[in-house]
Amino acid sequence: MIVKLESERLALQGRLDVQKSANERNRMGQFATPTVLAVEMLRCAKALLGDRECVHFMDPAIGTGSFYSAFLNVFPDSFIGSTVGYEVDPHYGRPAARLWSSTGLDMRLEDFTQAKAPDPSSRFNLLICNPPYVRHHHIASGWKKQLQERTLIASGMEINGLAGLYCYFLCLSHAWMSRGGLAGWLIPSEFMDVNYGRAVKRYLLDKVTLLHIHRFAPNDVQFNDALVSSAVVWLRNDIPKAGHEVRFTYGGTMERPVLDRLVPSDILCENSKWTHYPMKKNHGANNGPVLGDIFRIKRGLVTGNNDYFILSDREIAQRELPMEAFRPILPSPRYVPVDEIQGDRKGNPMLERRLFLLDPPWNEDEIMERYPSLWVYLEEGRAQGINDRYTCRHRKLWYTQEIRPPAPFVCTYLGRSDRKNGRPFRFILNNSEATAANVYLMLYPKESARCALQDNPVLKRQVWQMLNKISPQAMLGEGRVYGGGLHKLEPRELGNVSARAVVGLFD
Repeated sequence: MIVKLESERLALQGRLDVQKSANERNRMGQFATPTVLAVEMLRCAKALLGDRECVHFMDPAIGTGSFYSAFLNVFPDSFIGSTVGYEVDPHYGRPAARLWSSTGLDMRLEDFTQAKAPDPSSRFNLLICNPPYVRHHHIASGWKKQLQERTLIASGMEINGLAGLYCYFLCLSHAWMSRGGLAGWLIPSEFMDVNYGRAVKRYLLDKVTLLHIHRFAPNDVQFNDALVSSAVVWLRNDIPKAGHEVRFTYGGTMERPVLDRLVPSDILCENSKWTHYPMKKNHGANNGPVLGDIFRIKRGLVTGNNDYFILSDREIAQRELPMEAFRPILPSPRYVPVDEIQGDRKGNPMLERRLFLLDPPWNEDEIMERYPSLWVYLEEGRAQGINDRYTCRHRKLWYTQEIRPPAPFVCTYLGRSDRKNGRPFRFILNNSEATAANVYLMLYPKESARCALQDNPVLKRQVWQMLNKISPQAMLGEGRVYGGGLHKLEPRELGNVSARAVVGLFD
């Protein structure tokens, strides 16, 4: 019977999904859990629960019921007590309620985040959920404030305003779990590294016993229609004991991971980046020199509108704009096929794609009087509303850029782990006078390093070569990863990369 119902559920899921646009489902965070993964999670739940006489199951975001179907498949009827599912969207909830009507599921077509938590005697000892992946900017401010208040009451956690909806789901569910109850969450792994994930990590370490985190390899995207790197988090509703260790696994499946390691919870309290584990073999802090000791690392500049502010030399000539109003800027990394950029006599990068950044040093009266073609171009920008964009309207003159002088070394900000050379990030030697946009990180030598580079011109190339010898693992360990193997490094993260070999060049 369950096999037949699961087949019907999959067909139903397909029909309902195509009736919604991809944008609408993305906005509501509606990404169904694959059957194989749902079954694996319920098998893990059964192993963690042990021999219980009666399991009370709940899914706060049940959708069409992939986890409920797996629950019925894995647990014998004699183990099953009450079963409850919440679904806010009637598009999925009503058909799912009809599908499971003969199984005893209590299907509640309402918003779990607004529901009243049950009395302790009616709480659940198994909670499994793939919460909606709704980003913070899709959560209305009034709703967000309510969520923060309710979450504080339910779990004592103050959730950052940049957190996604899944963070609220996880902490709100605390009031629905029985003492000693088990919960399994399929959520984005980004909470392990980002600032807004701190409250979630405090909850996992202080309010409950964190049992196991399995992180899927970034190239193994669990959802065909959502580019997100996923993790499964297992917790028990008990205060953690002293000396507790958390199991971290990575790659493969939960039952057969590629890497498996126990990490003391005390270490996790001290470490802000959990994606180090289980790859990190030792738990001590890195006390050696890091890139931040040698360089001031800045994100490239944010123009406010690249299409408007960045022009090719041909476009500048066609519009008869004054070249004095522009400075050279590096194109996107995909248009930079080399790792060393030479400059011409004027300092412009010798690349096929030659781009320039509009950054005039004059006020509007001077431009109107002396550079009529530029004035016309600025008027076009105003007509397009570019001057009212957030970045532009917060500048003294809306058309001038932030200060980002040329940097001798730049590093790509984003990269994929499936690059042929195995290096998702590139260090580029910049011998030109070009600045860079925010698709790059710019490395400015600090005073002692700057003086050494001035005294020894050969040193610049040696430093660049040594930067490119930094292992990909060291870079990836400090950055963050998204679905599909997309890696990102923020300035502070790049600054934390070990730099022992680079520092040795300055001795």
